[in-house]
Parts: sequence; C-alpha cells; structure tokens
Amino acid sequence: MEQNTLKITNVLADPTRFSIYQYISKQRENVTVQHIADQFTIHPNVARLHLTKLEDVQMIVSETQKSGKGGRPSRYYKLSDEVIQLQFPYRDYQRLAKMALESLVGLGEVGMDALKDMGYKYGRECADLHVRQFHFDVSTASMGEKVRMIEQIAINQGLNPEIEYIEEKDEIEFSIYNCTFKELMADYSGSLCSMHHELFKGIFSYFLGDHILKDNMKITDPKAKACSYSVIKLR
Repeated sequence: MEQNTLKITNVLADPTRFSIYQYISKQRENVTVQHIADQFTIHPNVARLHLTKLEDVQMIVSETQKSGKGGRPSRYYKLSDEVIQLQFPYRDYQRLAKMALESLVGLGEVGMDALKDMGYKYGRECADLHVRQFHFDVSTASMGEKVRMIEQIAINQGLNPEIEYIEEKDEIEFSIYNCTFKELMADYSGSLCSMHHELFKGIFSYFLGDHILKDNMKITDPKAKACSYSVIKLR
C-alpha cells in the first residue's frame, strides 16, 4: 500500500502530468496522444510519456481502436475505474460505506426510506453551505444565477455536470457524467440511484422550492454515458 502511494505521488508530482490527469477526468470522450499534445502544446512524444506514466499506476487505461479511415489503429485513453486513495495512515472508507449500505438495505423498506431521507438532507446541507460560503442571496437571484450555483455544487462533488436552463419551458436539463458511488453501483445500483435522486431533490428544492425531478436516463443503462434529469419548476 505504501509503495503504491509513493508511486502515485511521484507520478502526480509533475505539474503537467497532474494537469493532464485532471483534464482526462473531466472528459466525456476518450482522448488520444495527439489530443493531449494539442491541448497542452507539447510534443506528441512528451504527451505519450505522460500518459504512459499515468497508465503505469492505473490512474488511466488505454485501448486501441480502428478509426474507420484505414491505416493503423489509434490508442485511446480514459479514466480508470480504480479508486485512487492517498491517505496517511490508510483509511478504508469505501468498506465502511459498503457496510453501512448493507445494513440499511437489510432493513428493507425502512432502511430505504432512511437512505432517501439522508440523501435529501445532505443535498439541502450542501446547498446551504455553498450559499453561506459565497454570501449568495437566493431570494433575489435570477434563475440563471441559481443554475450556475447548482452547477458549482455538482462540480465540487466531482459529478462532472452539464446543466442548462430552458427559459421558454421554464425547465432545467441536468446531466452528470460521473458517479461518486460508482464502485458500489454493481451491487447497490437501485438503492444508490434512489438516494442520489433525493440528494438532487434536496439541492434543487433549496433553490427552486417545489419542483418535479424526472429521471430521463441512468449511467447504469446500457450505452448510457450519463445520468440525466429534467427539473420542472412548479409555479
């Protein structure tokens, strides 16, 4: 564990490499060596070296794909599903989260209700904390300002969001391209999706009051790249 931590910290010690990793983590499509070279204005060989270093410590993964235009297949890079933890001393919060989920799910309907209530409460708390931190006046803010604040909260939670206010419909289209619980989704997708739904309801209710939050697509659906929602404001 300590040796792996040391390898990761050494890899991320290079500012350019760290920036490349951050950039890849926010991309919704796989990237190539040339893509990274162009984005960071570096030689392709240097870009390839940085990507190889990140792949060596399993922070990203790669695969070759045919472009459909003939010629040699291209290598594409994307974020790894590996959980990267840099903690001194080591803490296994993922195991703790799994134990807590197992306990709640084991309680049946009562446990699910508790999980949803927890999600809603946490969403409200996140919104309130962010508003107070930036001295944001919800009562006088425009819808556009509220939407930007909601987007920032989602960014801070690592959700890689995309949000748009459609004025003519008075609706918000909201998508997230990363799930902070993805390591537990295989076993608890139903429970976690329900909790996440309520978390967003908590955030949106803080800014919008009464509303309807519709699930359009889940990241667990085949071929889906994001969880998407429609938020309908009730007049």
